[in-house]
Amino acid sequence: MSELAIYEMEINTLIKEYLSFAGLEETAHTLQSECSARGKPVSVQNEVYQDASKLTAQVENWFYYSSGVSEEFWRLWEENVPYEIRSKDQTCQRLEFYIHIHFAVFPIRIGAATHTNGQLQNAMGVFKQFLETKGSDLSQTTEFLPFYALPFVPNPMQHPSFKELFSTYWVPDLRGRVDKFLSAALSSTEPPVIIALRLSVSESNSEKTSKTLQQTLIQAEKRSSAYMKRFNKLQADYHTLISITAELVDSLEQTVHGRMVTVEYLQKVCARLFSGRAVGSSMSAMSLDFTRPGTASSVLRASIIPERWVRFSLLPSLDYNKLKHHLQNGSDRTRAFLLQALRWRLTRSSPGEQRDTVLLAYIDNDLFNCNSSTSSTNYGGFHMLSMFESSNTAVRQYVARLYNALASLQQGRAYLCLNPESVGELQKYLWKGAGGNTDPIFEEHLLGCLQKLSLRRLLQSVMIKGDLIQWLVGTLGERSLGLSDYMLEYAVALLMNLCLRKSGKVKCAENAGQVLKVLSDLLSHDNMDIRPYINGALYSVLSNPVVREEAHAIGLEEILRDFMEGEQEEFKRQLEFIIKQLNSDEVEDDGESDDENNEDDDEDQDAMEADLDKDEIIQPLPGELSGEQLLCAEYLGIMTNIG
Repeated sequence: MSELAIYEMEINTLIKEYLSFAGLEETAHTLQSECSARGKPVSVQNEVYQDASKLTAQVENWFYYSSGVSEEFWRLWEENVPYEIRSKDQTCQRLEFYIHIHFAVFPIRIGAATHTNGQLQNAMGVFKQFLETKGSDLSQTTEFLPFYALPFVPNPMQHPSFKELFSTYWVPDLRGRVDKFLSAALSSTEPPVIIALRLSVSESNSEKTSKTLQQTLIQAEKRSSAYMKRFNKLQADYHTLISITAELVDSLEQTVHGRMVTVEYLQKVCARLFSGRAVGSSMSAMSLDFTRPGTASSVLRASIIPERWVRFSLLPSLDYNKLKHHLQNGSDRTRAFLLQALRWRLTRSSPGEQRDTVLLAYIDNDLFNCNSSTSSTNYGGFHMLSMFESSNTAVRQYVARLYNALASLQQGRAYLCLNPESVGELQKYLWKGAGGNTDPIFEEHLLGCLQKLSLRRLLQSVMIKGDLIQWLVGTLGERSLGLSDYMLEYAVALLMNLCLRKSGKVKCAENAGQVLKVLSDLLSHDNMDIRPYINGALYSVLSNPVVREEAHAIGLEEILRDFMEGEQEEFKRQLEFIIKQLNSDEVEDDGESDDENNEDDDEDQDAMEADLDKDEIIQPLPGELSGEQLLCAEYLGIMTNIG
């Protein structure tokens, strides 16, 4: 009983707080009276004072709103509107945006926006700063997108996009919306402590349920991925059938004009049709006799699926022997324009059959020397990797861009994987630029290519053996502030991919101190997009006991907890998982599979980035051809689109 007496007032107060919160005022009053009669203490809160202070705050807020005093308005706003509402409630965020607009155009509305005073300039400066910081979260919202140009418009009153701001109804409408919201926000109270105590118990009980749901989600995602791969394969087959149909129609039209189709051409079309790319893997070109009339048409009719289709325009095929000859022996300017044109064929073609046809032509003609069965037939011993040795900046940069474009496509990555040694060569060019003399654009695209290729386990092994982790850690440690966003994001993502492998963790353990310092330092970087990759890399390498021991030595847990202050809940939760891994006593399984034959993380998803064609460093002179015009004028192949 003596222990109860110590906490009696606090317990009674918590009970009364909950009764008042639930609206049970009579019960709360009875509790207060009975406790007073028995001499039991209950803390009495001055609720009348609280209500009065909230009303005063609301009145003051409206005074500053009507007077255009934005600093005082936002000070009271932040003091009285709970942080949870301001940070998560979309209605609050939208209203804050419109209030900022109100203060930005306030000098114009009251007639103070003259050339001689700086009120409008100051107001627009404050609004511009808001757009670049907190307001940037709404930059992709159609409703607010026009207002990002407001600070740069000389006369907003005359601009069609902003005339509504100066209408007679805009200010009263906004005031009514904000008044309604502010009344609700100021009258809201924090949940009673007793509810928080109950929720904490529920969270501990639901932890096991959460883990079960997480496992269920993982299984569902795997099934979804499998279905997506099947769908993509069906869609690719469908597009190929459309392509061949259109091609045969074109060929038929040309026969009308006297250009006959050869037997070899027809056999090549049939071989493509039944090679497994179009009709299905059960159709084998080797098991069909295309010389027997009606064979191809009979099999095709048996496989028809009645679906509506869209015809894609096809790009003409090229003379790849001539292309390789000029890539090997042409001038630097010719080689640069050819590399650019070949890249544009991939990046500017329509996704689907048109792009697939271009890519398959590159693969069938072994443009990148990855197919050992055709290496002996390459023109004059041409090798695409030799372009990296050029002394010309444009040639080196454009071959890196071309490799990056090819690696952006799943089939392109599968093709490059046929020659793992070439990936080792690509790494060497990164190491050659370690002294700091490398063209940054060249380095970006070379790294982007390697990151996309790191989705394949075989190539991950090549990169780990080539000490790419050492290069990444050194680069991120010494140059993180000077790297472009593209370079930074791809470097961290590549490091995470390599750290997921057991051999990658062993490499990190060899220099655990530097790896942990670089990763923890990057958590404070302005680029928030890299955080998931950093967290993934940290969580993975901390499964290695050597790295874990070094992490304890440098006080990594304290460092991570410092980063948690003032951050969003999702980021805090991720850091908690990392800390839990850090404090785990689990021993890394020596039998953990590092087999290169395991399933790749590569999925049938293609993405061509705008950066692939950004900041071109060569431009054609008057009368000089480039791009598709150059290819069609100088390197046109036979009429078929087959390589």
